[in-house]
Amino acid sequence: MAARSLALGGSLALLTAAVVLAPAPAGLTPEGQRVLAVVVLAIALWGTDALPPGLTGVVVIVALVGLGAVPSLRDALTGFAEPIVFFLIGVLTMGMAVARSGLAERIARVFLRHARGRPGLLYWQMLLLFPLLTLLLPSATTRSGILVHAYDHALTQSQVPRGAPLARAIMLALNSTNRLASTMLLTGGITPVVAAGLIGGLSWSRWFVLMSVPYLALLAVGAVLIYARHAHGFPDRLPEPERGPRTPLTAVELRALSITLGAAALWLTDALHHWHPAIPALLAWACLLAPGLGALSWRDFERDMSWASVFVIASSLSLAQALITTGAGGWLAGLLVRATPDLGHGPTSVAVALLVAAAAVRLLVPNITGFLATTIPVAMAVGAATGISPVVCGLVVTIAGDAVLYYPAQSASSLVVYERGHLTAPEILGFGVVMTLAAALVVLGVALPYWALVGEPIGR
Repeated sequence: MAARSLALGGSLALLTAAVVLAPAPAGLTPEGQRVLAVVVLAIALWGTDALPPGLTGVVVIVALVGLGAVPSLRDALTGFAEPIVFFLIGVLTMGMAVARSGLAERIARVFLRHARGRPGLLYWQMLLLFPLLTLLLPSATTRSGILVHAYDHALTQSQVPRGAPLARAIMLALNSTNRLASTMLLTGGITPVVAAGLIGGLSWSRWFVLMSVPYLALLAVGAVLIYARHAHGFPDRLPEPERGPRTPLTAVELRALSITLGAAALWLTDALHHWHPAIPALLAWACLLAPGLGALSWRDFERDMSWASVFVIASSLSLAQALITTGAGGWLAGLLVRATPDLGHGPTSVAVALLVAAAAVRLLVPNITGFLATTIPVAMAVGAATGISPVVCGLVVTIAGDAVLYYPAQSASSLVVYERGHLTAPEILGFGVVMTLAAALVVLGVALPYWALVGEPIGR
């Protein structure tokens, strides 16, 4: 094992050095070339589990400074000051409170009772919950942080071993398809907010009309693919929980539930107060740790917080920022669009070219914000040049990038699930490749015809 790790480390070092020392292509700055070298290193480490994910985040920060990709350590640490990092901390704290208060175990018993000992029903009821819970908890990270504890308890109570087919199916759905329900709503997280801002002119209702049908189709396709892959290994029956007397919520459960619902109410009413989603998460964090008010002690928080997730998200944000500031992201997106085959200038041809380019950029850009910031402007420019609606082109690359995860570092909600230990990085990568093809089929077969029906003309 040590020899294999050493060989992998040497190979990655040589690959990174080759990217740095190669002649800079036209239009790419030396700093941009060094950032791309760090991207290659990060993808290899995050995608293979060669190092613990949090440690890879530290390596990314050191490499950005050591290779001269950014001017200073302060620039390399910009991701740690991003609001989404503190949003993640707040959401993880909410998940901890739900678990430690006993609320997750209570929810798990409800899930198992309704499943009536049928593992397939346990899986499908979770999939049906995603769109419904989106209205209450728009953030996929928040839903994952709460549901992952509940389903972990349900699997434990059902004596399902860690990593068994049923456990992998449930966790892969939480990891990869749960996120899709959020993007249907403009208030559903970072992806729709950033994408709508870059595209421009899309209201909450218009976004929902345009994205609800394609994303419901994606969610359904992803759910069926996961079930088809793992259902053969589901147990015949699950032990049903004993139907003892129903006890009222304890005081600590009530406090955890009230604070979580309070944060959800603030997220749902953001049109009134215009707070960043991190503010309700931070308020929930403070309330949950407040003596006499919350459901956790500071010692619980220090011990159980997933600091690896914080380091991974922060470092990926720093990497995304470096891609933008050095121009490497825009250069890469433009290069890949130009390098795709010239399939003509029809809507389908342009969509195919954008889907191919977006998949390559998504693999190389670990953060969805960085992906959207680099691809949407290029895609809209391609649309303007080919007579295709720039709005449609922007929506195409949004779906192409948001529908897939190639490694856990690409999503905060994925990290929350990945750390439970049921999934491996190669398994996530494999499903990401499958979802790349599924996203392309949904865009071409569902989204383009549907958008034309609801008044978003493909051609200008």
